[in-house]
Amino acid sequence: MSTPAGQRSRKDLACTAEATAYQKAFGAELKRRVVENGEPFVVAQADTPHEIFHVMDIALISNQWWSAYISAKQLSARYFDAMVAKGYPDNSCKYCSLGLACTLANDPASAPWGGLPKPVALVARLTCDCIQQVFMQWATALDTEFFAMEAPAWTHKDPAWFAHSNRDWESVYETDRISLMVEEMRELIDLLERKTGRRFEQAKLEALMLKINEQEGYIAEAARMIGEARPCPVSIADQMPNTMIPQWHRGSDWAVAHARKFRDEVADRVARGIGVASNEKLRLMWIGAGVWHDPGFYQALEERLGAVFVWSMYMPFAGPQYIRELQGRTMDALASRICSMNEVLHLPPWMNGWMVSEAERCGIDAAVMLIPPDNRLSQSGTQLTAQSLEDAGVPVLRLGADMVDAKSWDHAAMVALVENFLREAKLL
Repeated sequence: MSTPAGQRSRKDLACTAEATAYQKAFGAELKRRVVENGEPFVVAQADTPHEIFHVMDIALISNQWWSAYISAKQLSARYFDAMVAKGYPDNSCKYCSLGLACTLANDPASAPWGGLPKPVALVARLTCDCIQQVFMQWATALDTEFFAMEAPAWTHKDPAWFAHSNRDWESVYETDRISLMVEEMRELIDLLERKTGRRFEQAKLEALMLKINEQEGYIAEAARMIGEARPCPVSIADQMPNTMIPQWHRGSDWAVAHARKFRDEVADRVARGIGVASNEKLRLMWIGAGVWHDPGFYQALEERLGAVFVWSMYMPFAGPQYIRELQGRTMDALASRICSMNEVLHLPPWMNGWMVSEAERCGIDAAVMLIPPDNRLSQSGTQLTAQSLEDAGVPVLRLGADMVDAKSWDHAAMVALVENFLREAKLL
């Protein structure tokens, strides 16, 4: 396939423009703090305890956010080519290694911010075989330390984890796994205090966790309304930024207020019967990370075919995975959130149990599943989830493409692929 530039998405909500403006300003401020002022910062995976960095006022660059940022600037192909030229395999897991590729390319003229300076540490959970290699080599390239966090297996596997994870988090996620994560978080705090001179305060964490509960409650309300409403009031082109941008700032005054504003705008559209398509006929489910280089893909069939992407993982994930009754054990409650985040999104029986339930809740007619060819998790657990959905009567299109690497993506061809799938499934 050729690689024409991705299509822009249509934004229907006023709060979407506010969220993207806030994130743009935040990016500029983060660059000022990190690049211009030389403040200490960390690079961390999305499934690590960001709350610790926020409490300590340590600037944070999420690896996934950085990858999406690079991809949106249409730079991924250039950096992956540079990575291969340096002897790395061309089938590296793209989402986690794009930041490393940018560093290895060492091209300040093209790199966002001129490239990353030296962070205090790189932090990641060892959720797959490649992540340790990516982060160890990235730490070497940036001349810093890699802080690895374990991802131990569960002995108790509850496919309905989402039904009681807010309150019964210790039984769902297991005492030993939580205790190990707490121990590692305390080691991380020690490292950060030693390297930055800043201090961690337990009272600040407790206050932050309560505000996060409030924020995620608003997002969960919005997810419930969107799933119940006919027609769908908000497409995932608006759902994603209004969920994910506040998540990068979770617990801040702005994030809580914005989540409330988003909930209220969704409620208003539901009350007025506003739909994203003038004649909704099919409700689609998107499974996987966003295609960050072509956000307009999700809206391409709304008006012509009445096919609306109603669901993606980001918004409905907020309620079951982030909200925690603290029970006087704030660190343990945080650990229960972190020690399971990647697994419940990508591995059976948690992934398929949740997504089959969500498909039923939202009245999904068909699912489109992103399967990045070089992502090992998506070659195993995701395929089993596809089978579970099909067994439940939901046809699934398996889309072989990558969320940040645009080299194998063609907008028109991918839209045609979805349309042909819907026709072959006799949904049109």
